[in-house]
Amino acid sequence: MQAERQNVDVFDQDASGNAGYLYTHTDRLSCRLATGRTTDIILEIGEMLGRSVLDMACGDGFYTIKFWDRGCPKQLVATDAAASAVTVGSQNSGTRPIRFLVGDAHRMPFADNTFDVLLLQSVLHHDHDPLHMLREAFRLAPRIIIHEPNGNNPGLKVIEKTSRYHKEHNEKSYSTSRMKRWIKEAGGSVFYEKTAGFVPMFCPDWMANAMKFIEPAVESIPLLRSTACAVYVMVAVRT
Repeated sequence: MQAERQNVDVFDQDASGNAGYLYTHTDRLSCRLATGRTTDIILEIGEMLGRSVLDMACGDGFYTIKFWDRGCPKQLVATDAAASAVTVGSQNSGTRPIRFLVGDAHRMPFADNTFDVLLLQSVLHHDHDPLHMLREAFRLAPRIIIHEPNGNNPGLKVIEKTSRYHKEHNEKSYSTSRMKRWIKEAGGSVFYEKTAGFVPMFCPDWMANAMKFIEPAVESIPLLRSTACAVYVMVAVRT
C-alpha cells in the first residue's frame, strides 16, 4: 500500500505544483501532439455518445473536459485518488456539469451497473493490482474503454528505464496479450482494439515534428504498428 500511495502522491504533487500534470499543463509540442492523438483515438470509437460515463482515473481533468465537450455523454462523473488533481479538474471544468470526486478505484462508492460506460485511461500501469481494478470496473459498467501505453513497443521499455519522468512516476507498460488475459479473468471480452500514436512525450520539437509526419505510415503497417506505436485502446464488454 505504501508503493501505491507513492504513485498517487507524485501526481498529487504535480497537480498542486503545476496547476495540472506535467504533460497536460505545458506548451511542449510533443505533449500536445501525443495528448491530441490519445484524445482522438478514444473519441473516434463513439462509446460515450448519449451514455452515462465514469472516468475512473481522471487525473487533472484535462482529458475529462475534452470528453465532455467532444464525446457528448449524457452524464460524466470523474474520480481520482489524487485530491489535488481532482481539484484542478473541477476548477478547470467551469460550468460544465461534470461531477468530480476523490475516490479509490478499487472501492468506488457506486452501486452495481451505475454507469453505461467506464473509462480506464492510463491508470492500470500505475496500479498495484490491475486485475482487481478491472473487476471493479465491470461491476460498475457493462462496457469498459481501456487506454494504456503499448507494452509491445521495445523502445518504450527503454524510455521507461532511462527517462527521469518515467522513473519518478513509476511508468511501466503491459503487452496487449497480457491486458486481454486480465480482461478475460475479470469477466470480459475485447471487441475493439486499436494501436496508434508515434510521438513520445517530452521529446525535442524537431523529433516530435518528424515523428508526427511519419505517424500515419507507422499506424498503417500492421507489424510496425504493433511494435512501434505508443499506446493502445481496447473496448471490452462484460460476459
